Amino acid sequence: MSAPTLIGFVGLGQMGQPMATNITQKSGIEVMVYDKAGTAERAPEGAKLANSLGDVLSSCDTVFLSVPDGPVSIALANEIASYEGRKSNVVIDLSTIGPEAAREADEILKAAGVTYIDAPVSGGQAGAAAGTITLMCGGPKVVLDEHMGVFESFTGNVVHCGETAGQGQAVKILNNYLSAVAFAASSEAITYGMSQGVEMKTILDAVNVSTGRNTATMDKFPNRILTGTYDCGFATKLQSKDMNLFVKEAKAAGTPLTVATTVAALWNGCDALKPGSDISRIYDYIREKC
Repeated sequence: MSAPTLIGFVGLGQMGQPMATNITQKSGIEVMVYDKAGTAERAPEGAKLANSLGDVLSSCDTVFLSVPDGPVSIALANEIASYEGRKSNVVIDLSTIGPEAAREADEILKAAGVTYIDAPVSGGQAGAAAGTITLMCGGPKVVLDEHMGVFESFTGNVVHCGETAGQGQAVKILNNYLSAVAFAASSEAITYGMSQGVEMKTILDAVNVSTGRNTATMDKFPNRILTGTYDCGFATKLQSKDMNLFVKEAKAAGTPLTVATTVAALWNGCDALKPGSDISRIYDYIREKC
């Protein structure tokens, strides 16, 4: 294997479109894009447009995937594995799908002679646009090294979590779990503080120079909730999905779940009551429960 000369990018949704844009504009490598829901209206300027997944597979050395969940990734893995005339020999999956789905996709593609890299991203829509997201990768490091020129165009950090598909997913879902816990706990804490007559900004000023600070108190509350914009750029539905993935995988591993089951129930309740909402609405959901 060697560095790719033509990159395929499949999935131009909320996270995929800004990542594909950065690769197209900054990597110096030609990019071909495809999205089943509509390619032309989502494609970054300068990218080649594919009419089908087959166009991508027959033209590109490496294919990046950015899709909503495990079933979609597995379906694509099956399509890629069975496609005749395939040029692509590396698939790098940027989706958050959980370790089990990543291992299944890896087995499907390995049997067809395709290397699968499990590489979910963290940093949200803003990080994807700014090119500062973190990749948490499971798969052969030698293949990652060959793609560093591409990674540097749209990421701030690339962490090799291990040689096995699913290890990147494991680190990603535990990271999202910690973030979800911090946001829910911060919402409860700030609701309590305000019940005592303390202003939100004062609470944040104190916490953010103390031991309770976290990404919710340092970014989400001051920049998304205190401002009234409620625009973290990540859907409650996806946060709920990630929490349920963590619970499922921790159960399978036999590791503790005391905190996770409680917090997952909160996020599932928020998603049920506020469908289509931004994750910042967890604060409203928790406050309204008082």
